[in-house]
Amino acid sequence: MGLSRQFPLNALRVFEAVARLGSFTRAGEEIGMTQTAVSYQIKLLEENIGEPLFLRRPRQISLTETGQRLLPKVAEAFGILQEAMASVREATEETLIIHSTATFAQQWLARNLGSFQMLHPNIAVRLKTSDDVIAFTREAVDVAIRSGNGQWPGLVADRLMIVDFTPMLSPRLAEEMGGIHAPEDLLKLRIIDAGDPWWAEWFKAAGVENPDLASRPRSRLGAQAFEASAAIAGQGVAILTPEFYRDDLASGRLLQPFPLVCDEGRNYWLAYPESRRNIPKIRAFRNWITAAIKGQAP
Repeated sequence: MGLSRQFPLNALRVFEAVARLGSFTRAGEEIGMTQTAVSYQIKLLEENIGEPLFLRRPRQISLTETGQRLLPKVAEAFGILQEAMASVREATEETLIIHSTATFAQQWLARNLGSFQMLHPNIAVRLKTSDDVIAFTREAVDVAIRSGNGQWPGLVADRLMIVDFTPMLSPRLAEEMGGIHAPEDLLKLRIIDAGDPWWAEWFKAAGVENPDLASRPRSRLGAQAFEASAAIAGQGVAILTPEFYRDDLASGRLLQPFPLVCDEGRNYWLAYPESRRNIPKIRAFRNWITAAIKGQAP
């Protein structure tokens, strides 16, 4: 016998409301059913059990002995179900799942996320990283931090920061070669990931004609953070986003030899479904991250 036949949940819900309120009409108003529909559900339940549940008198109904035995168990069962649903909703509200590019996660989010958790200790955070553009309909994710133009159908996108870039290297490496005095001097060094289109854009803006990047060895490291680590270790010059490396520049681990900074019209965005923009945990994270980045802007 199927579960729906053994446990007619809808009819049991109607029974509990009628017994509690003592009225078919008032139960229908509470549940959103007509009196006829309420009567039909009670009839189905009585047929399922094989016993009448109510004594029907003019302007009055009362539980039969069978109904009196059934009511406490039904009320208890629906109470347990309500508690279960409430606990699941509470757990969902308490966990914020963030998807981010690896570079943004490592170079900004991981360094600053603690302040969000201090402000909102009731919200647990789970961070997922990859450079893939995830689909909210297929992934268990609340918000995503993406690089792009901010145009994603069905999503709200709040701009966080410009994705700009400029060359950086170890001060020690610059000193070893007698200093970096002109953009052409960078070509005397190993270019970390010469295939990165940012290099061609930057050299063009710097007025360097034909830097011949295509003839150089390719060394795609997969994430800007790894390229920065190679540059700090003195393995060459990398092209990086200055916002992510303020601490390294301030401490002298990295050197930005030229003030010229370029961008290709891309930004980092906080994206989330339009339908979920007012979920408290999403609203809290949006307010925090936009304020945090704005507060750090030069």
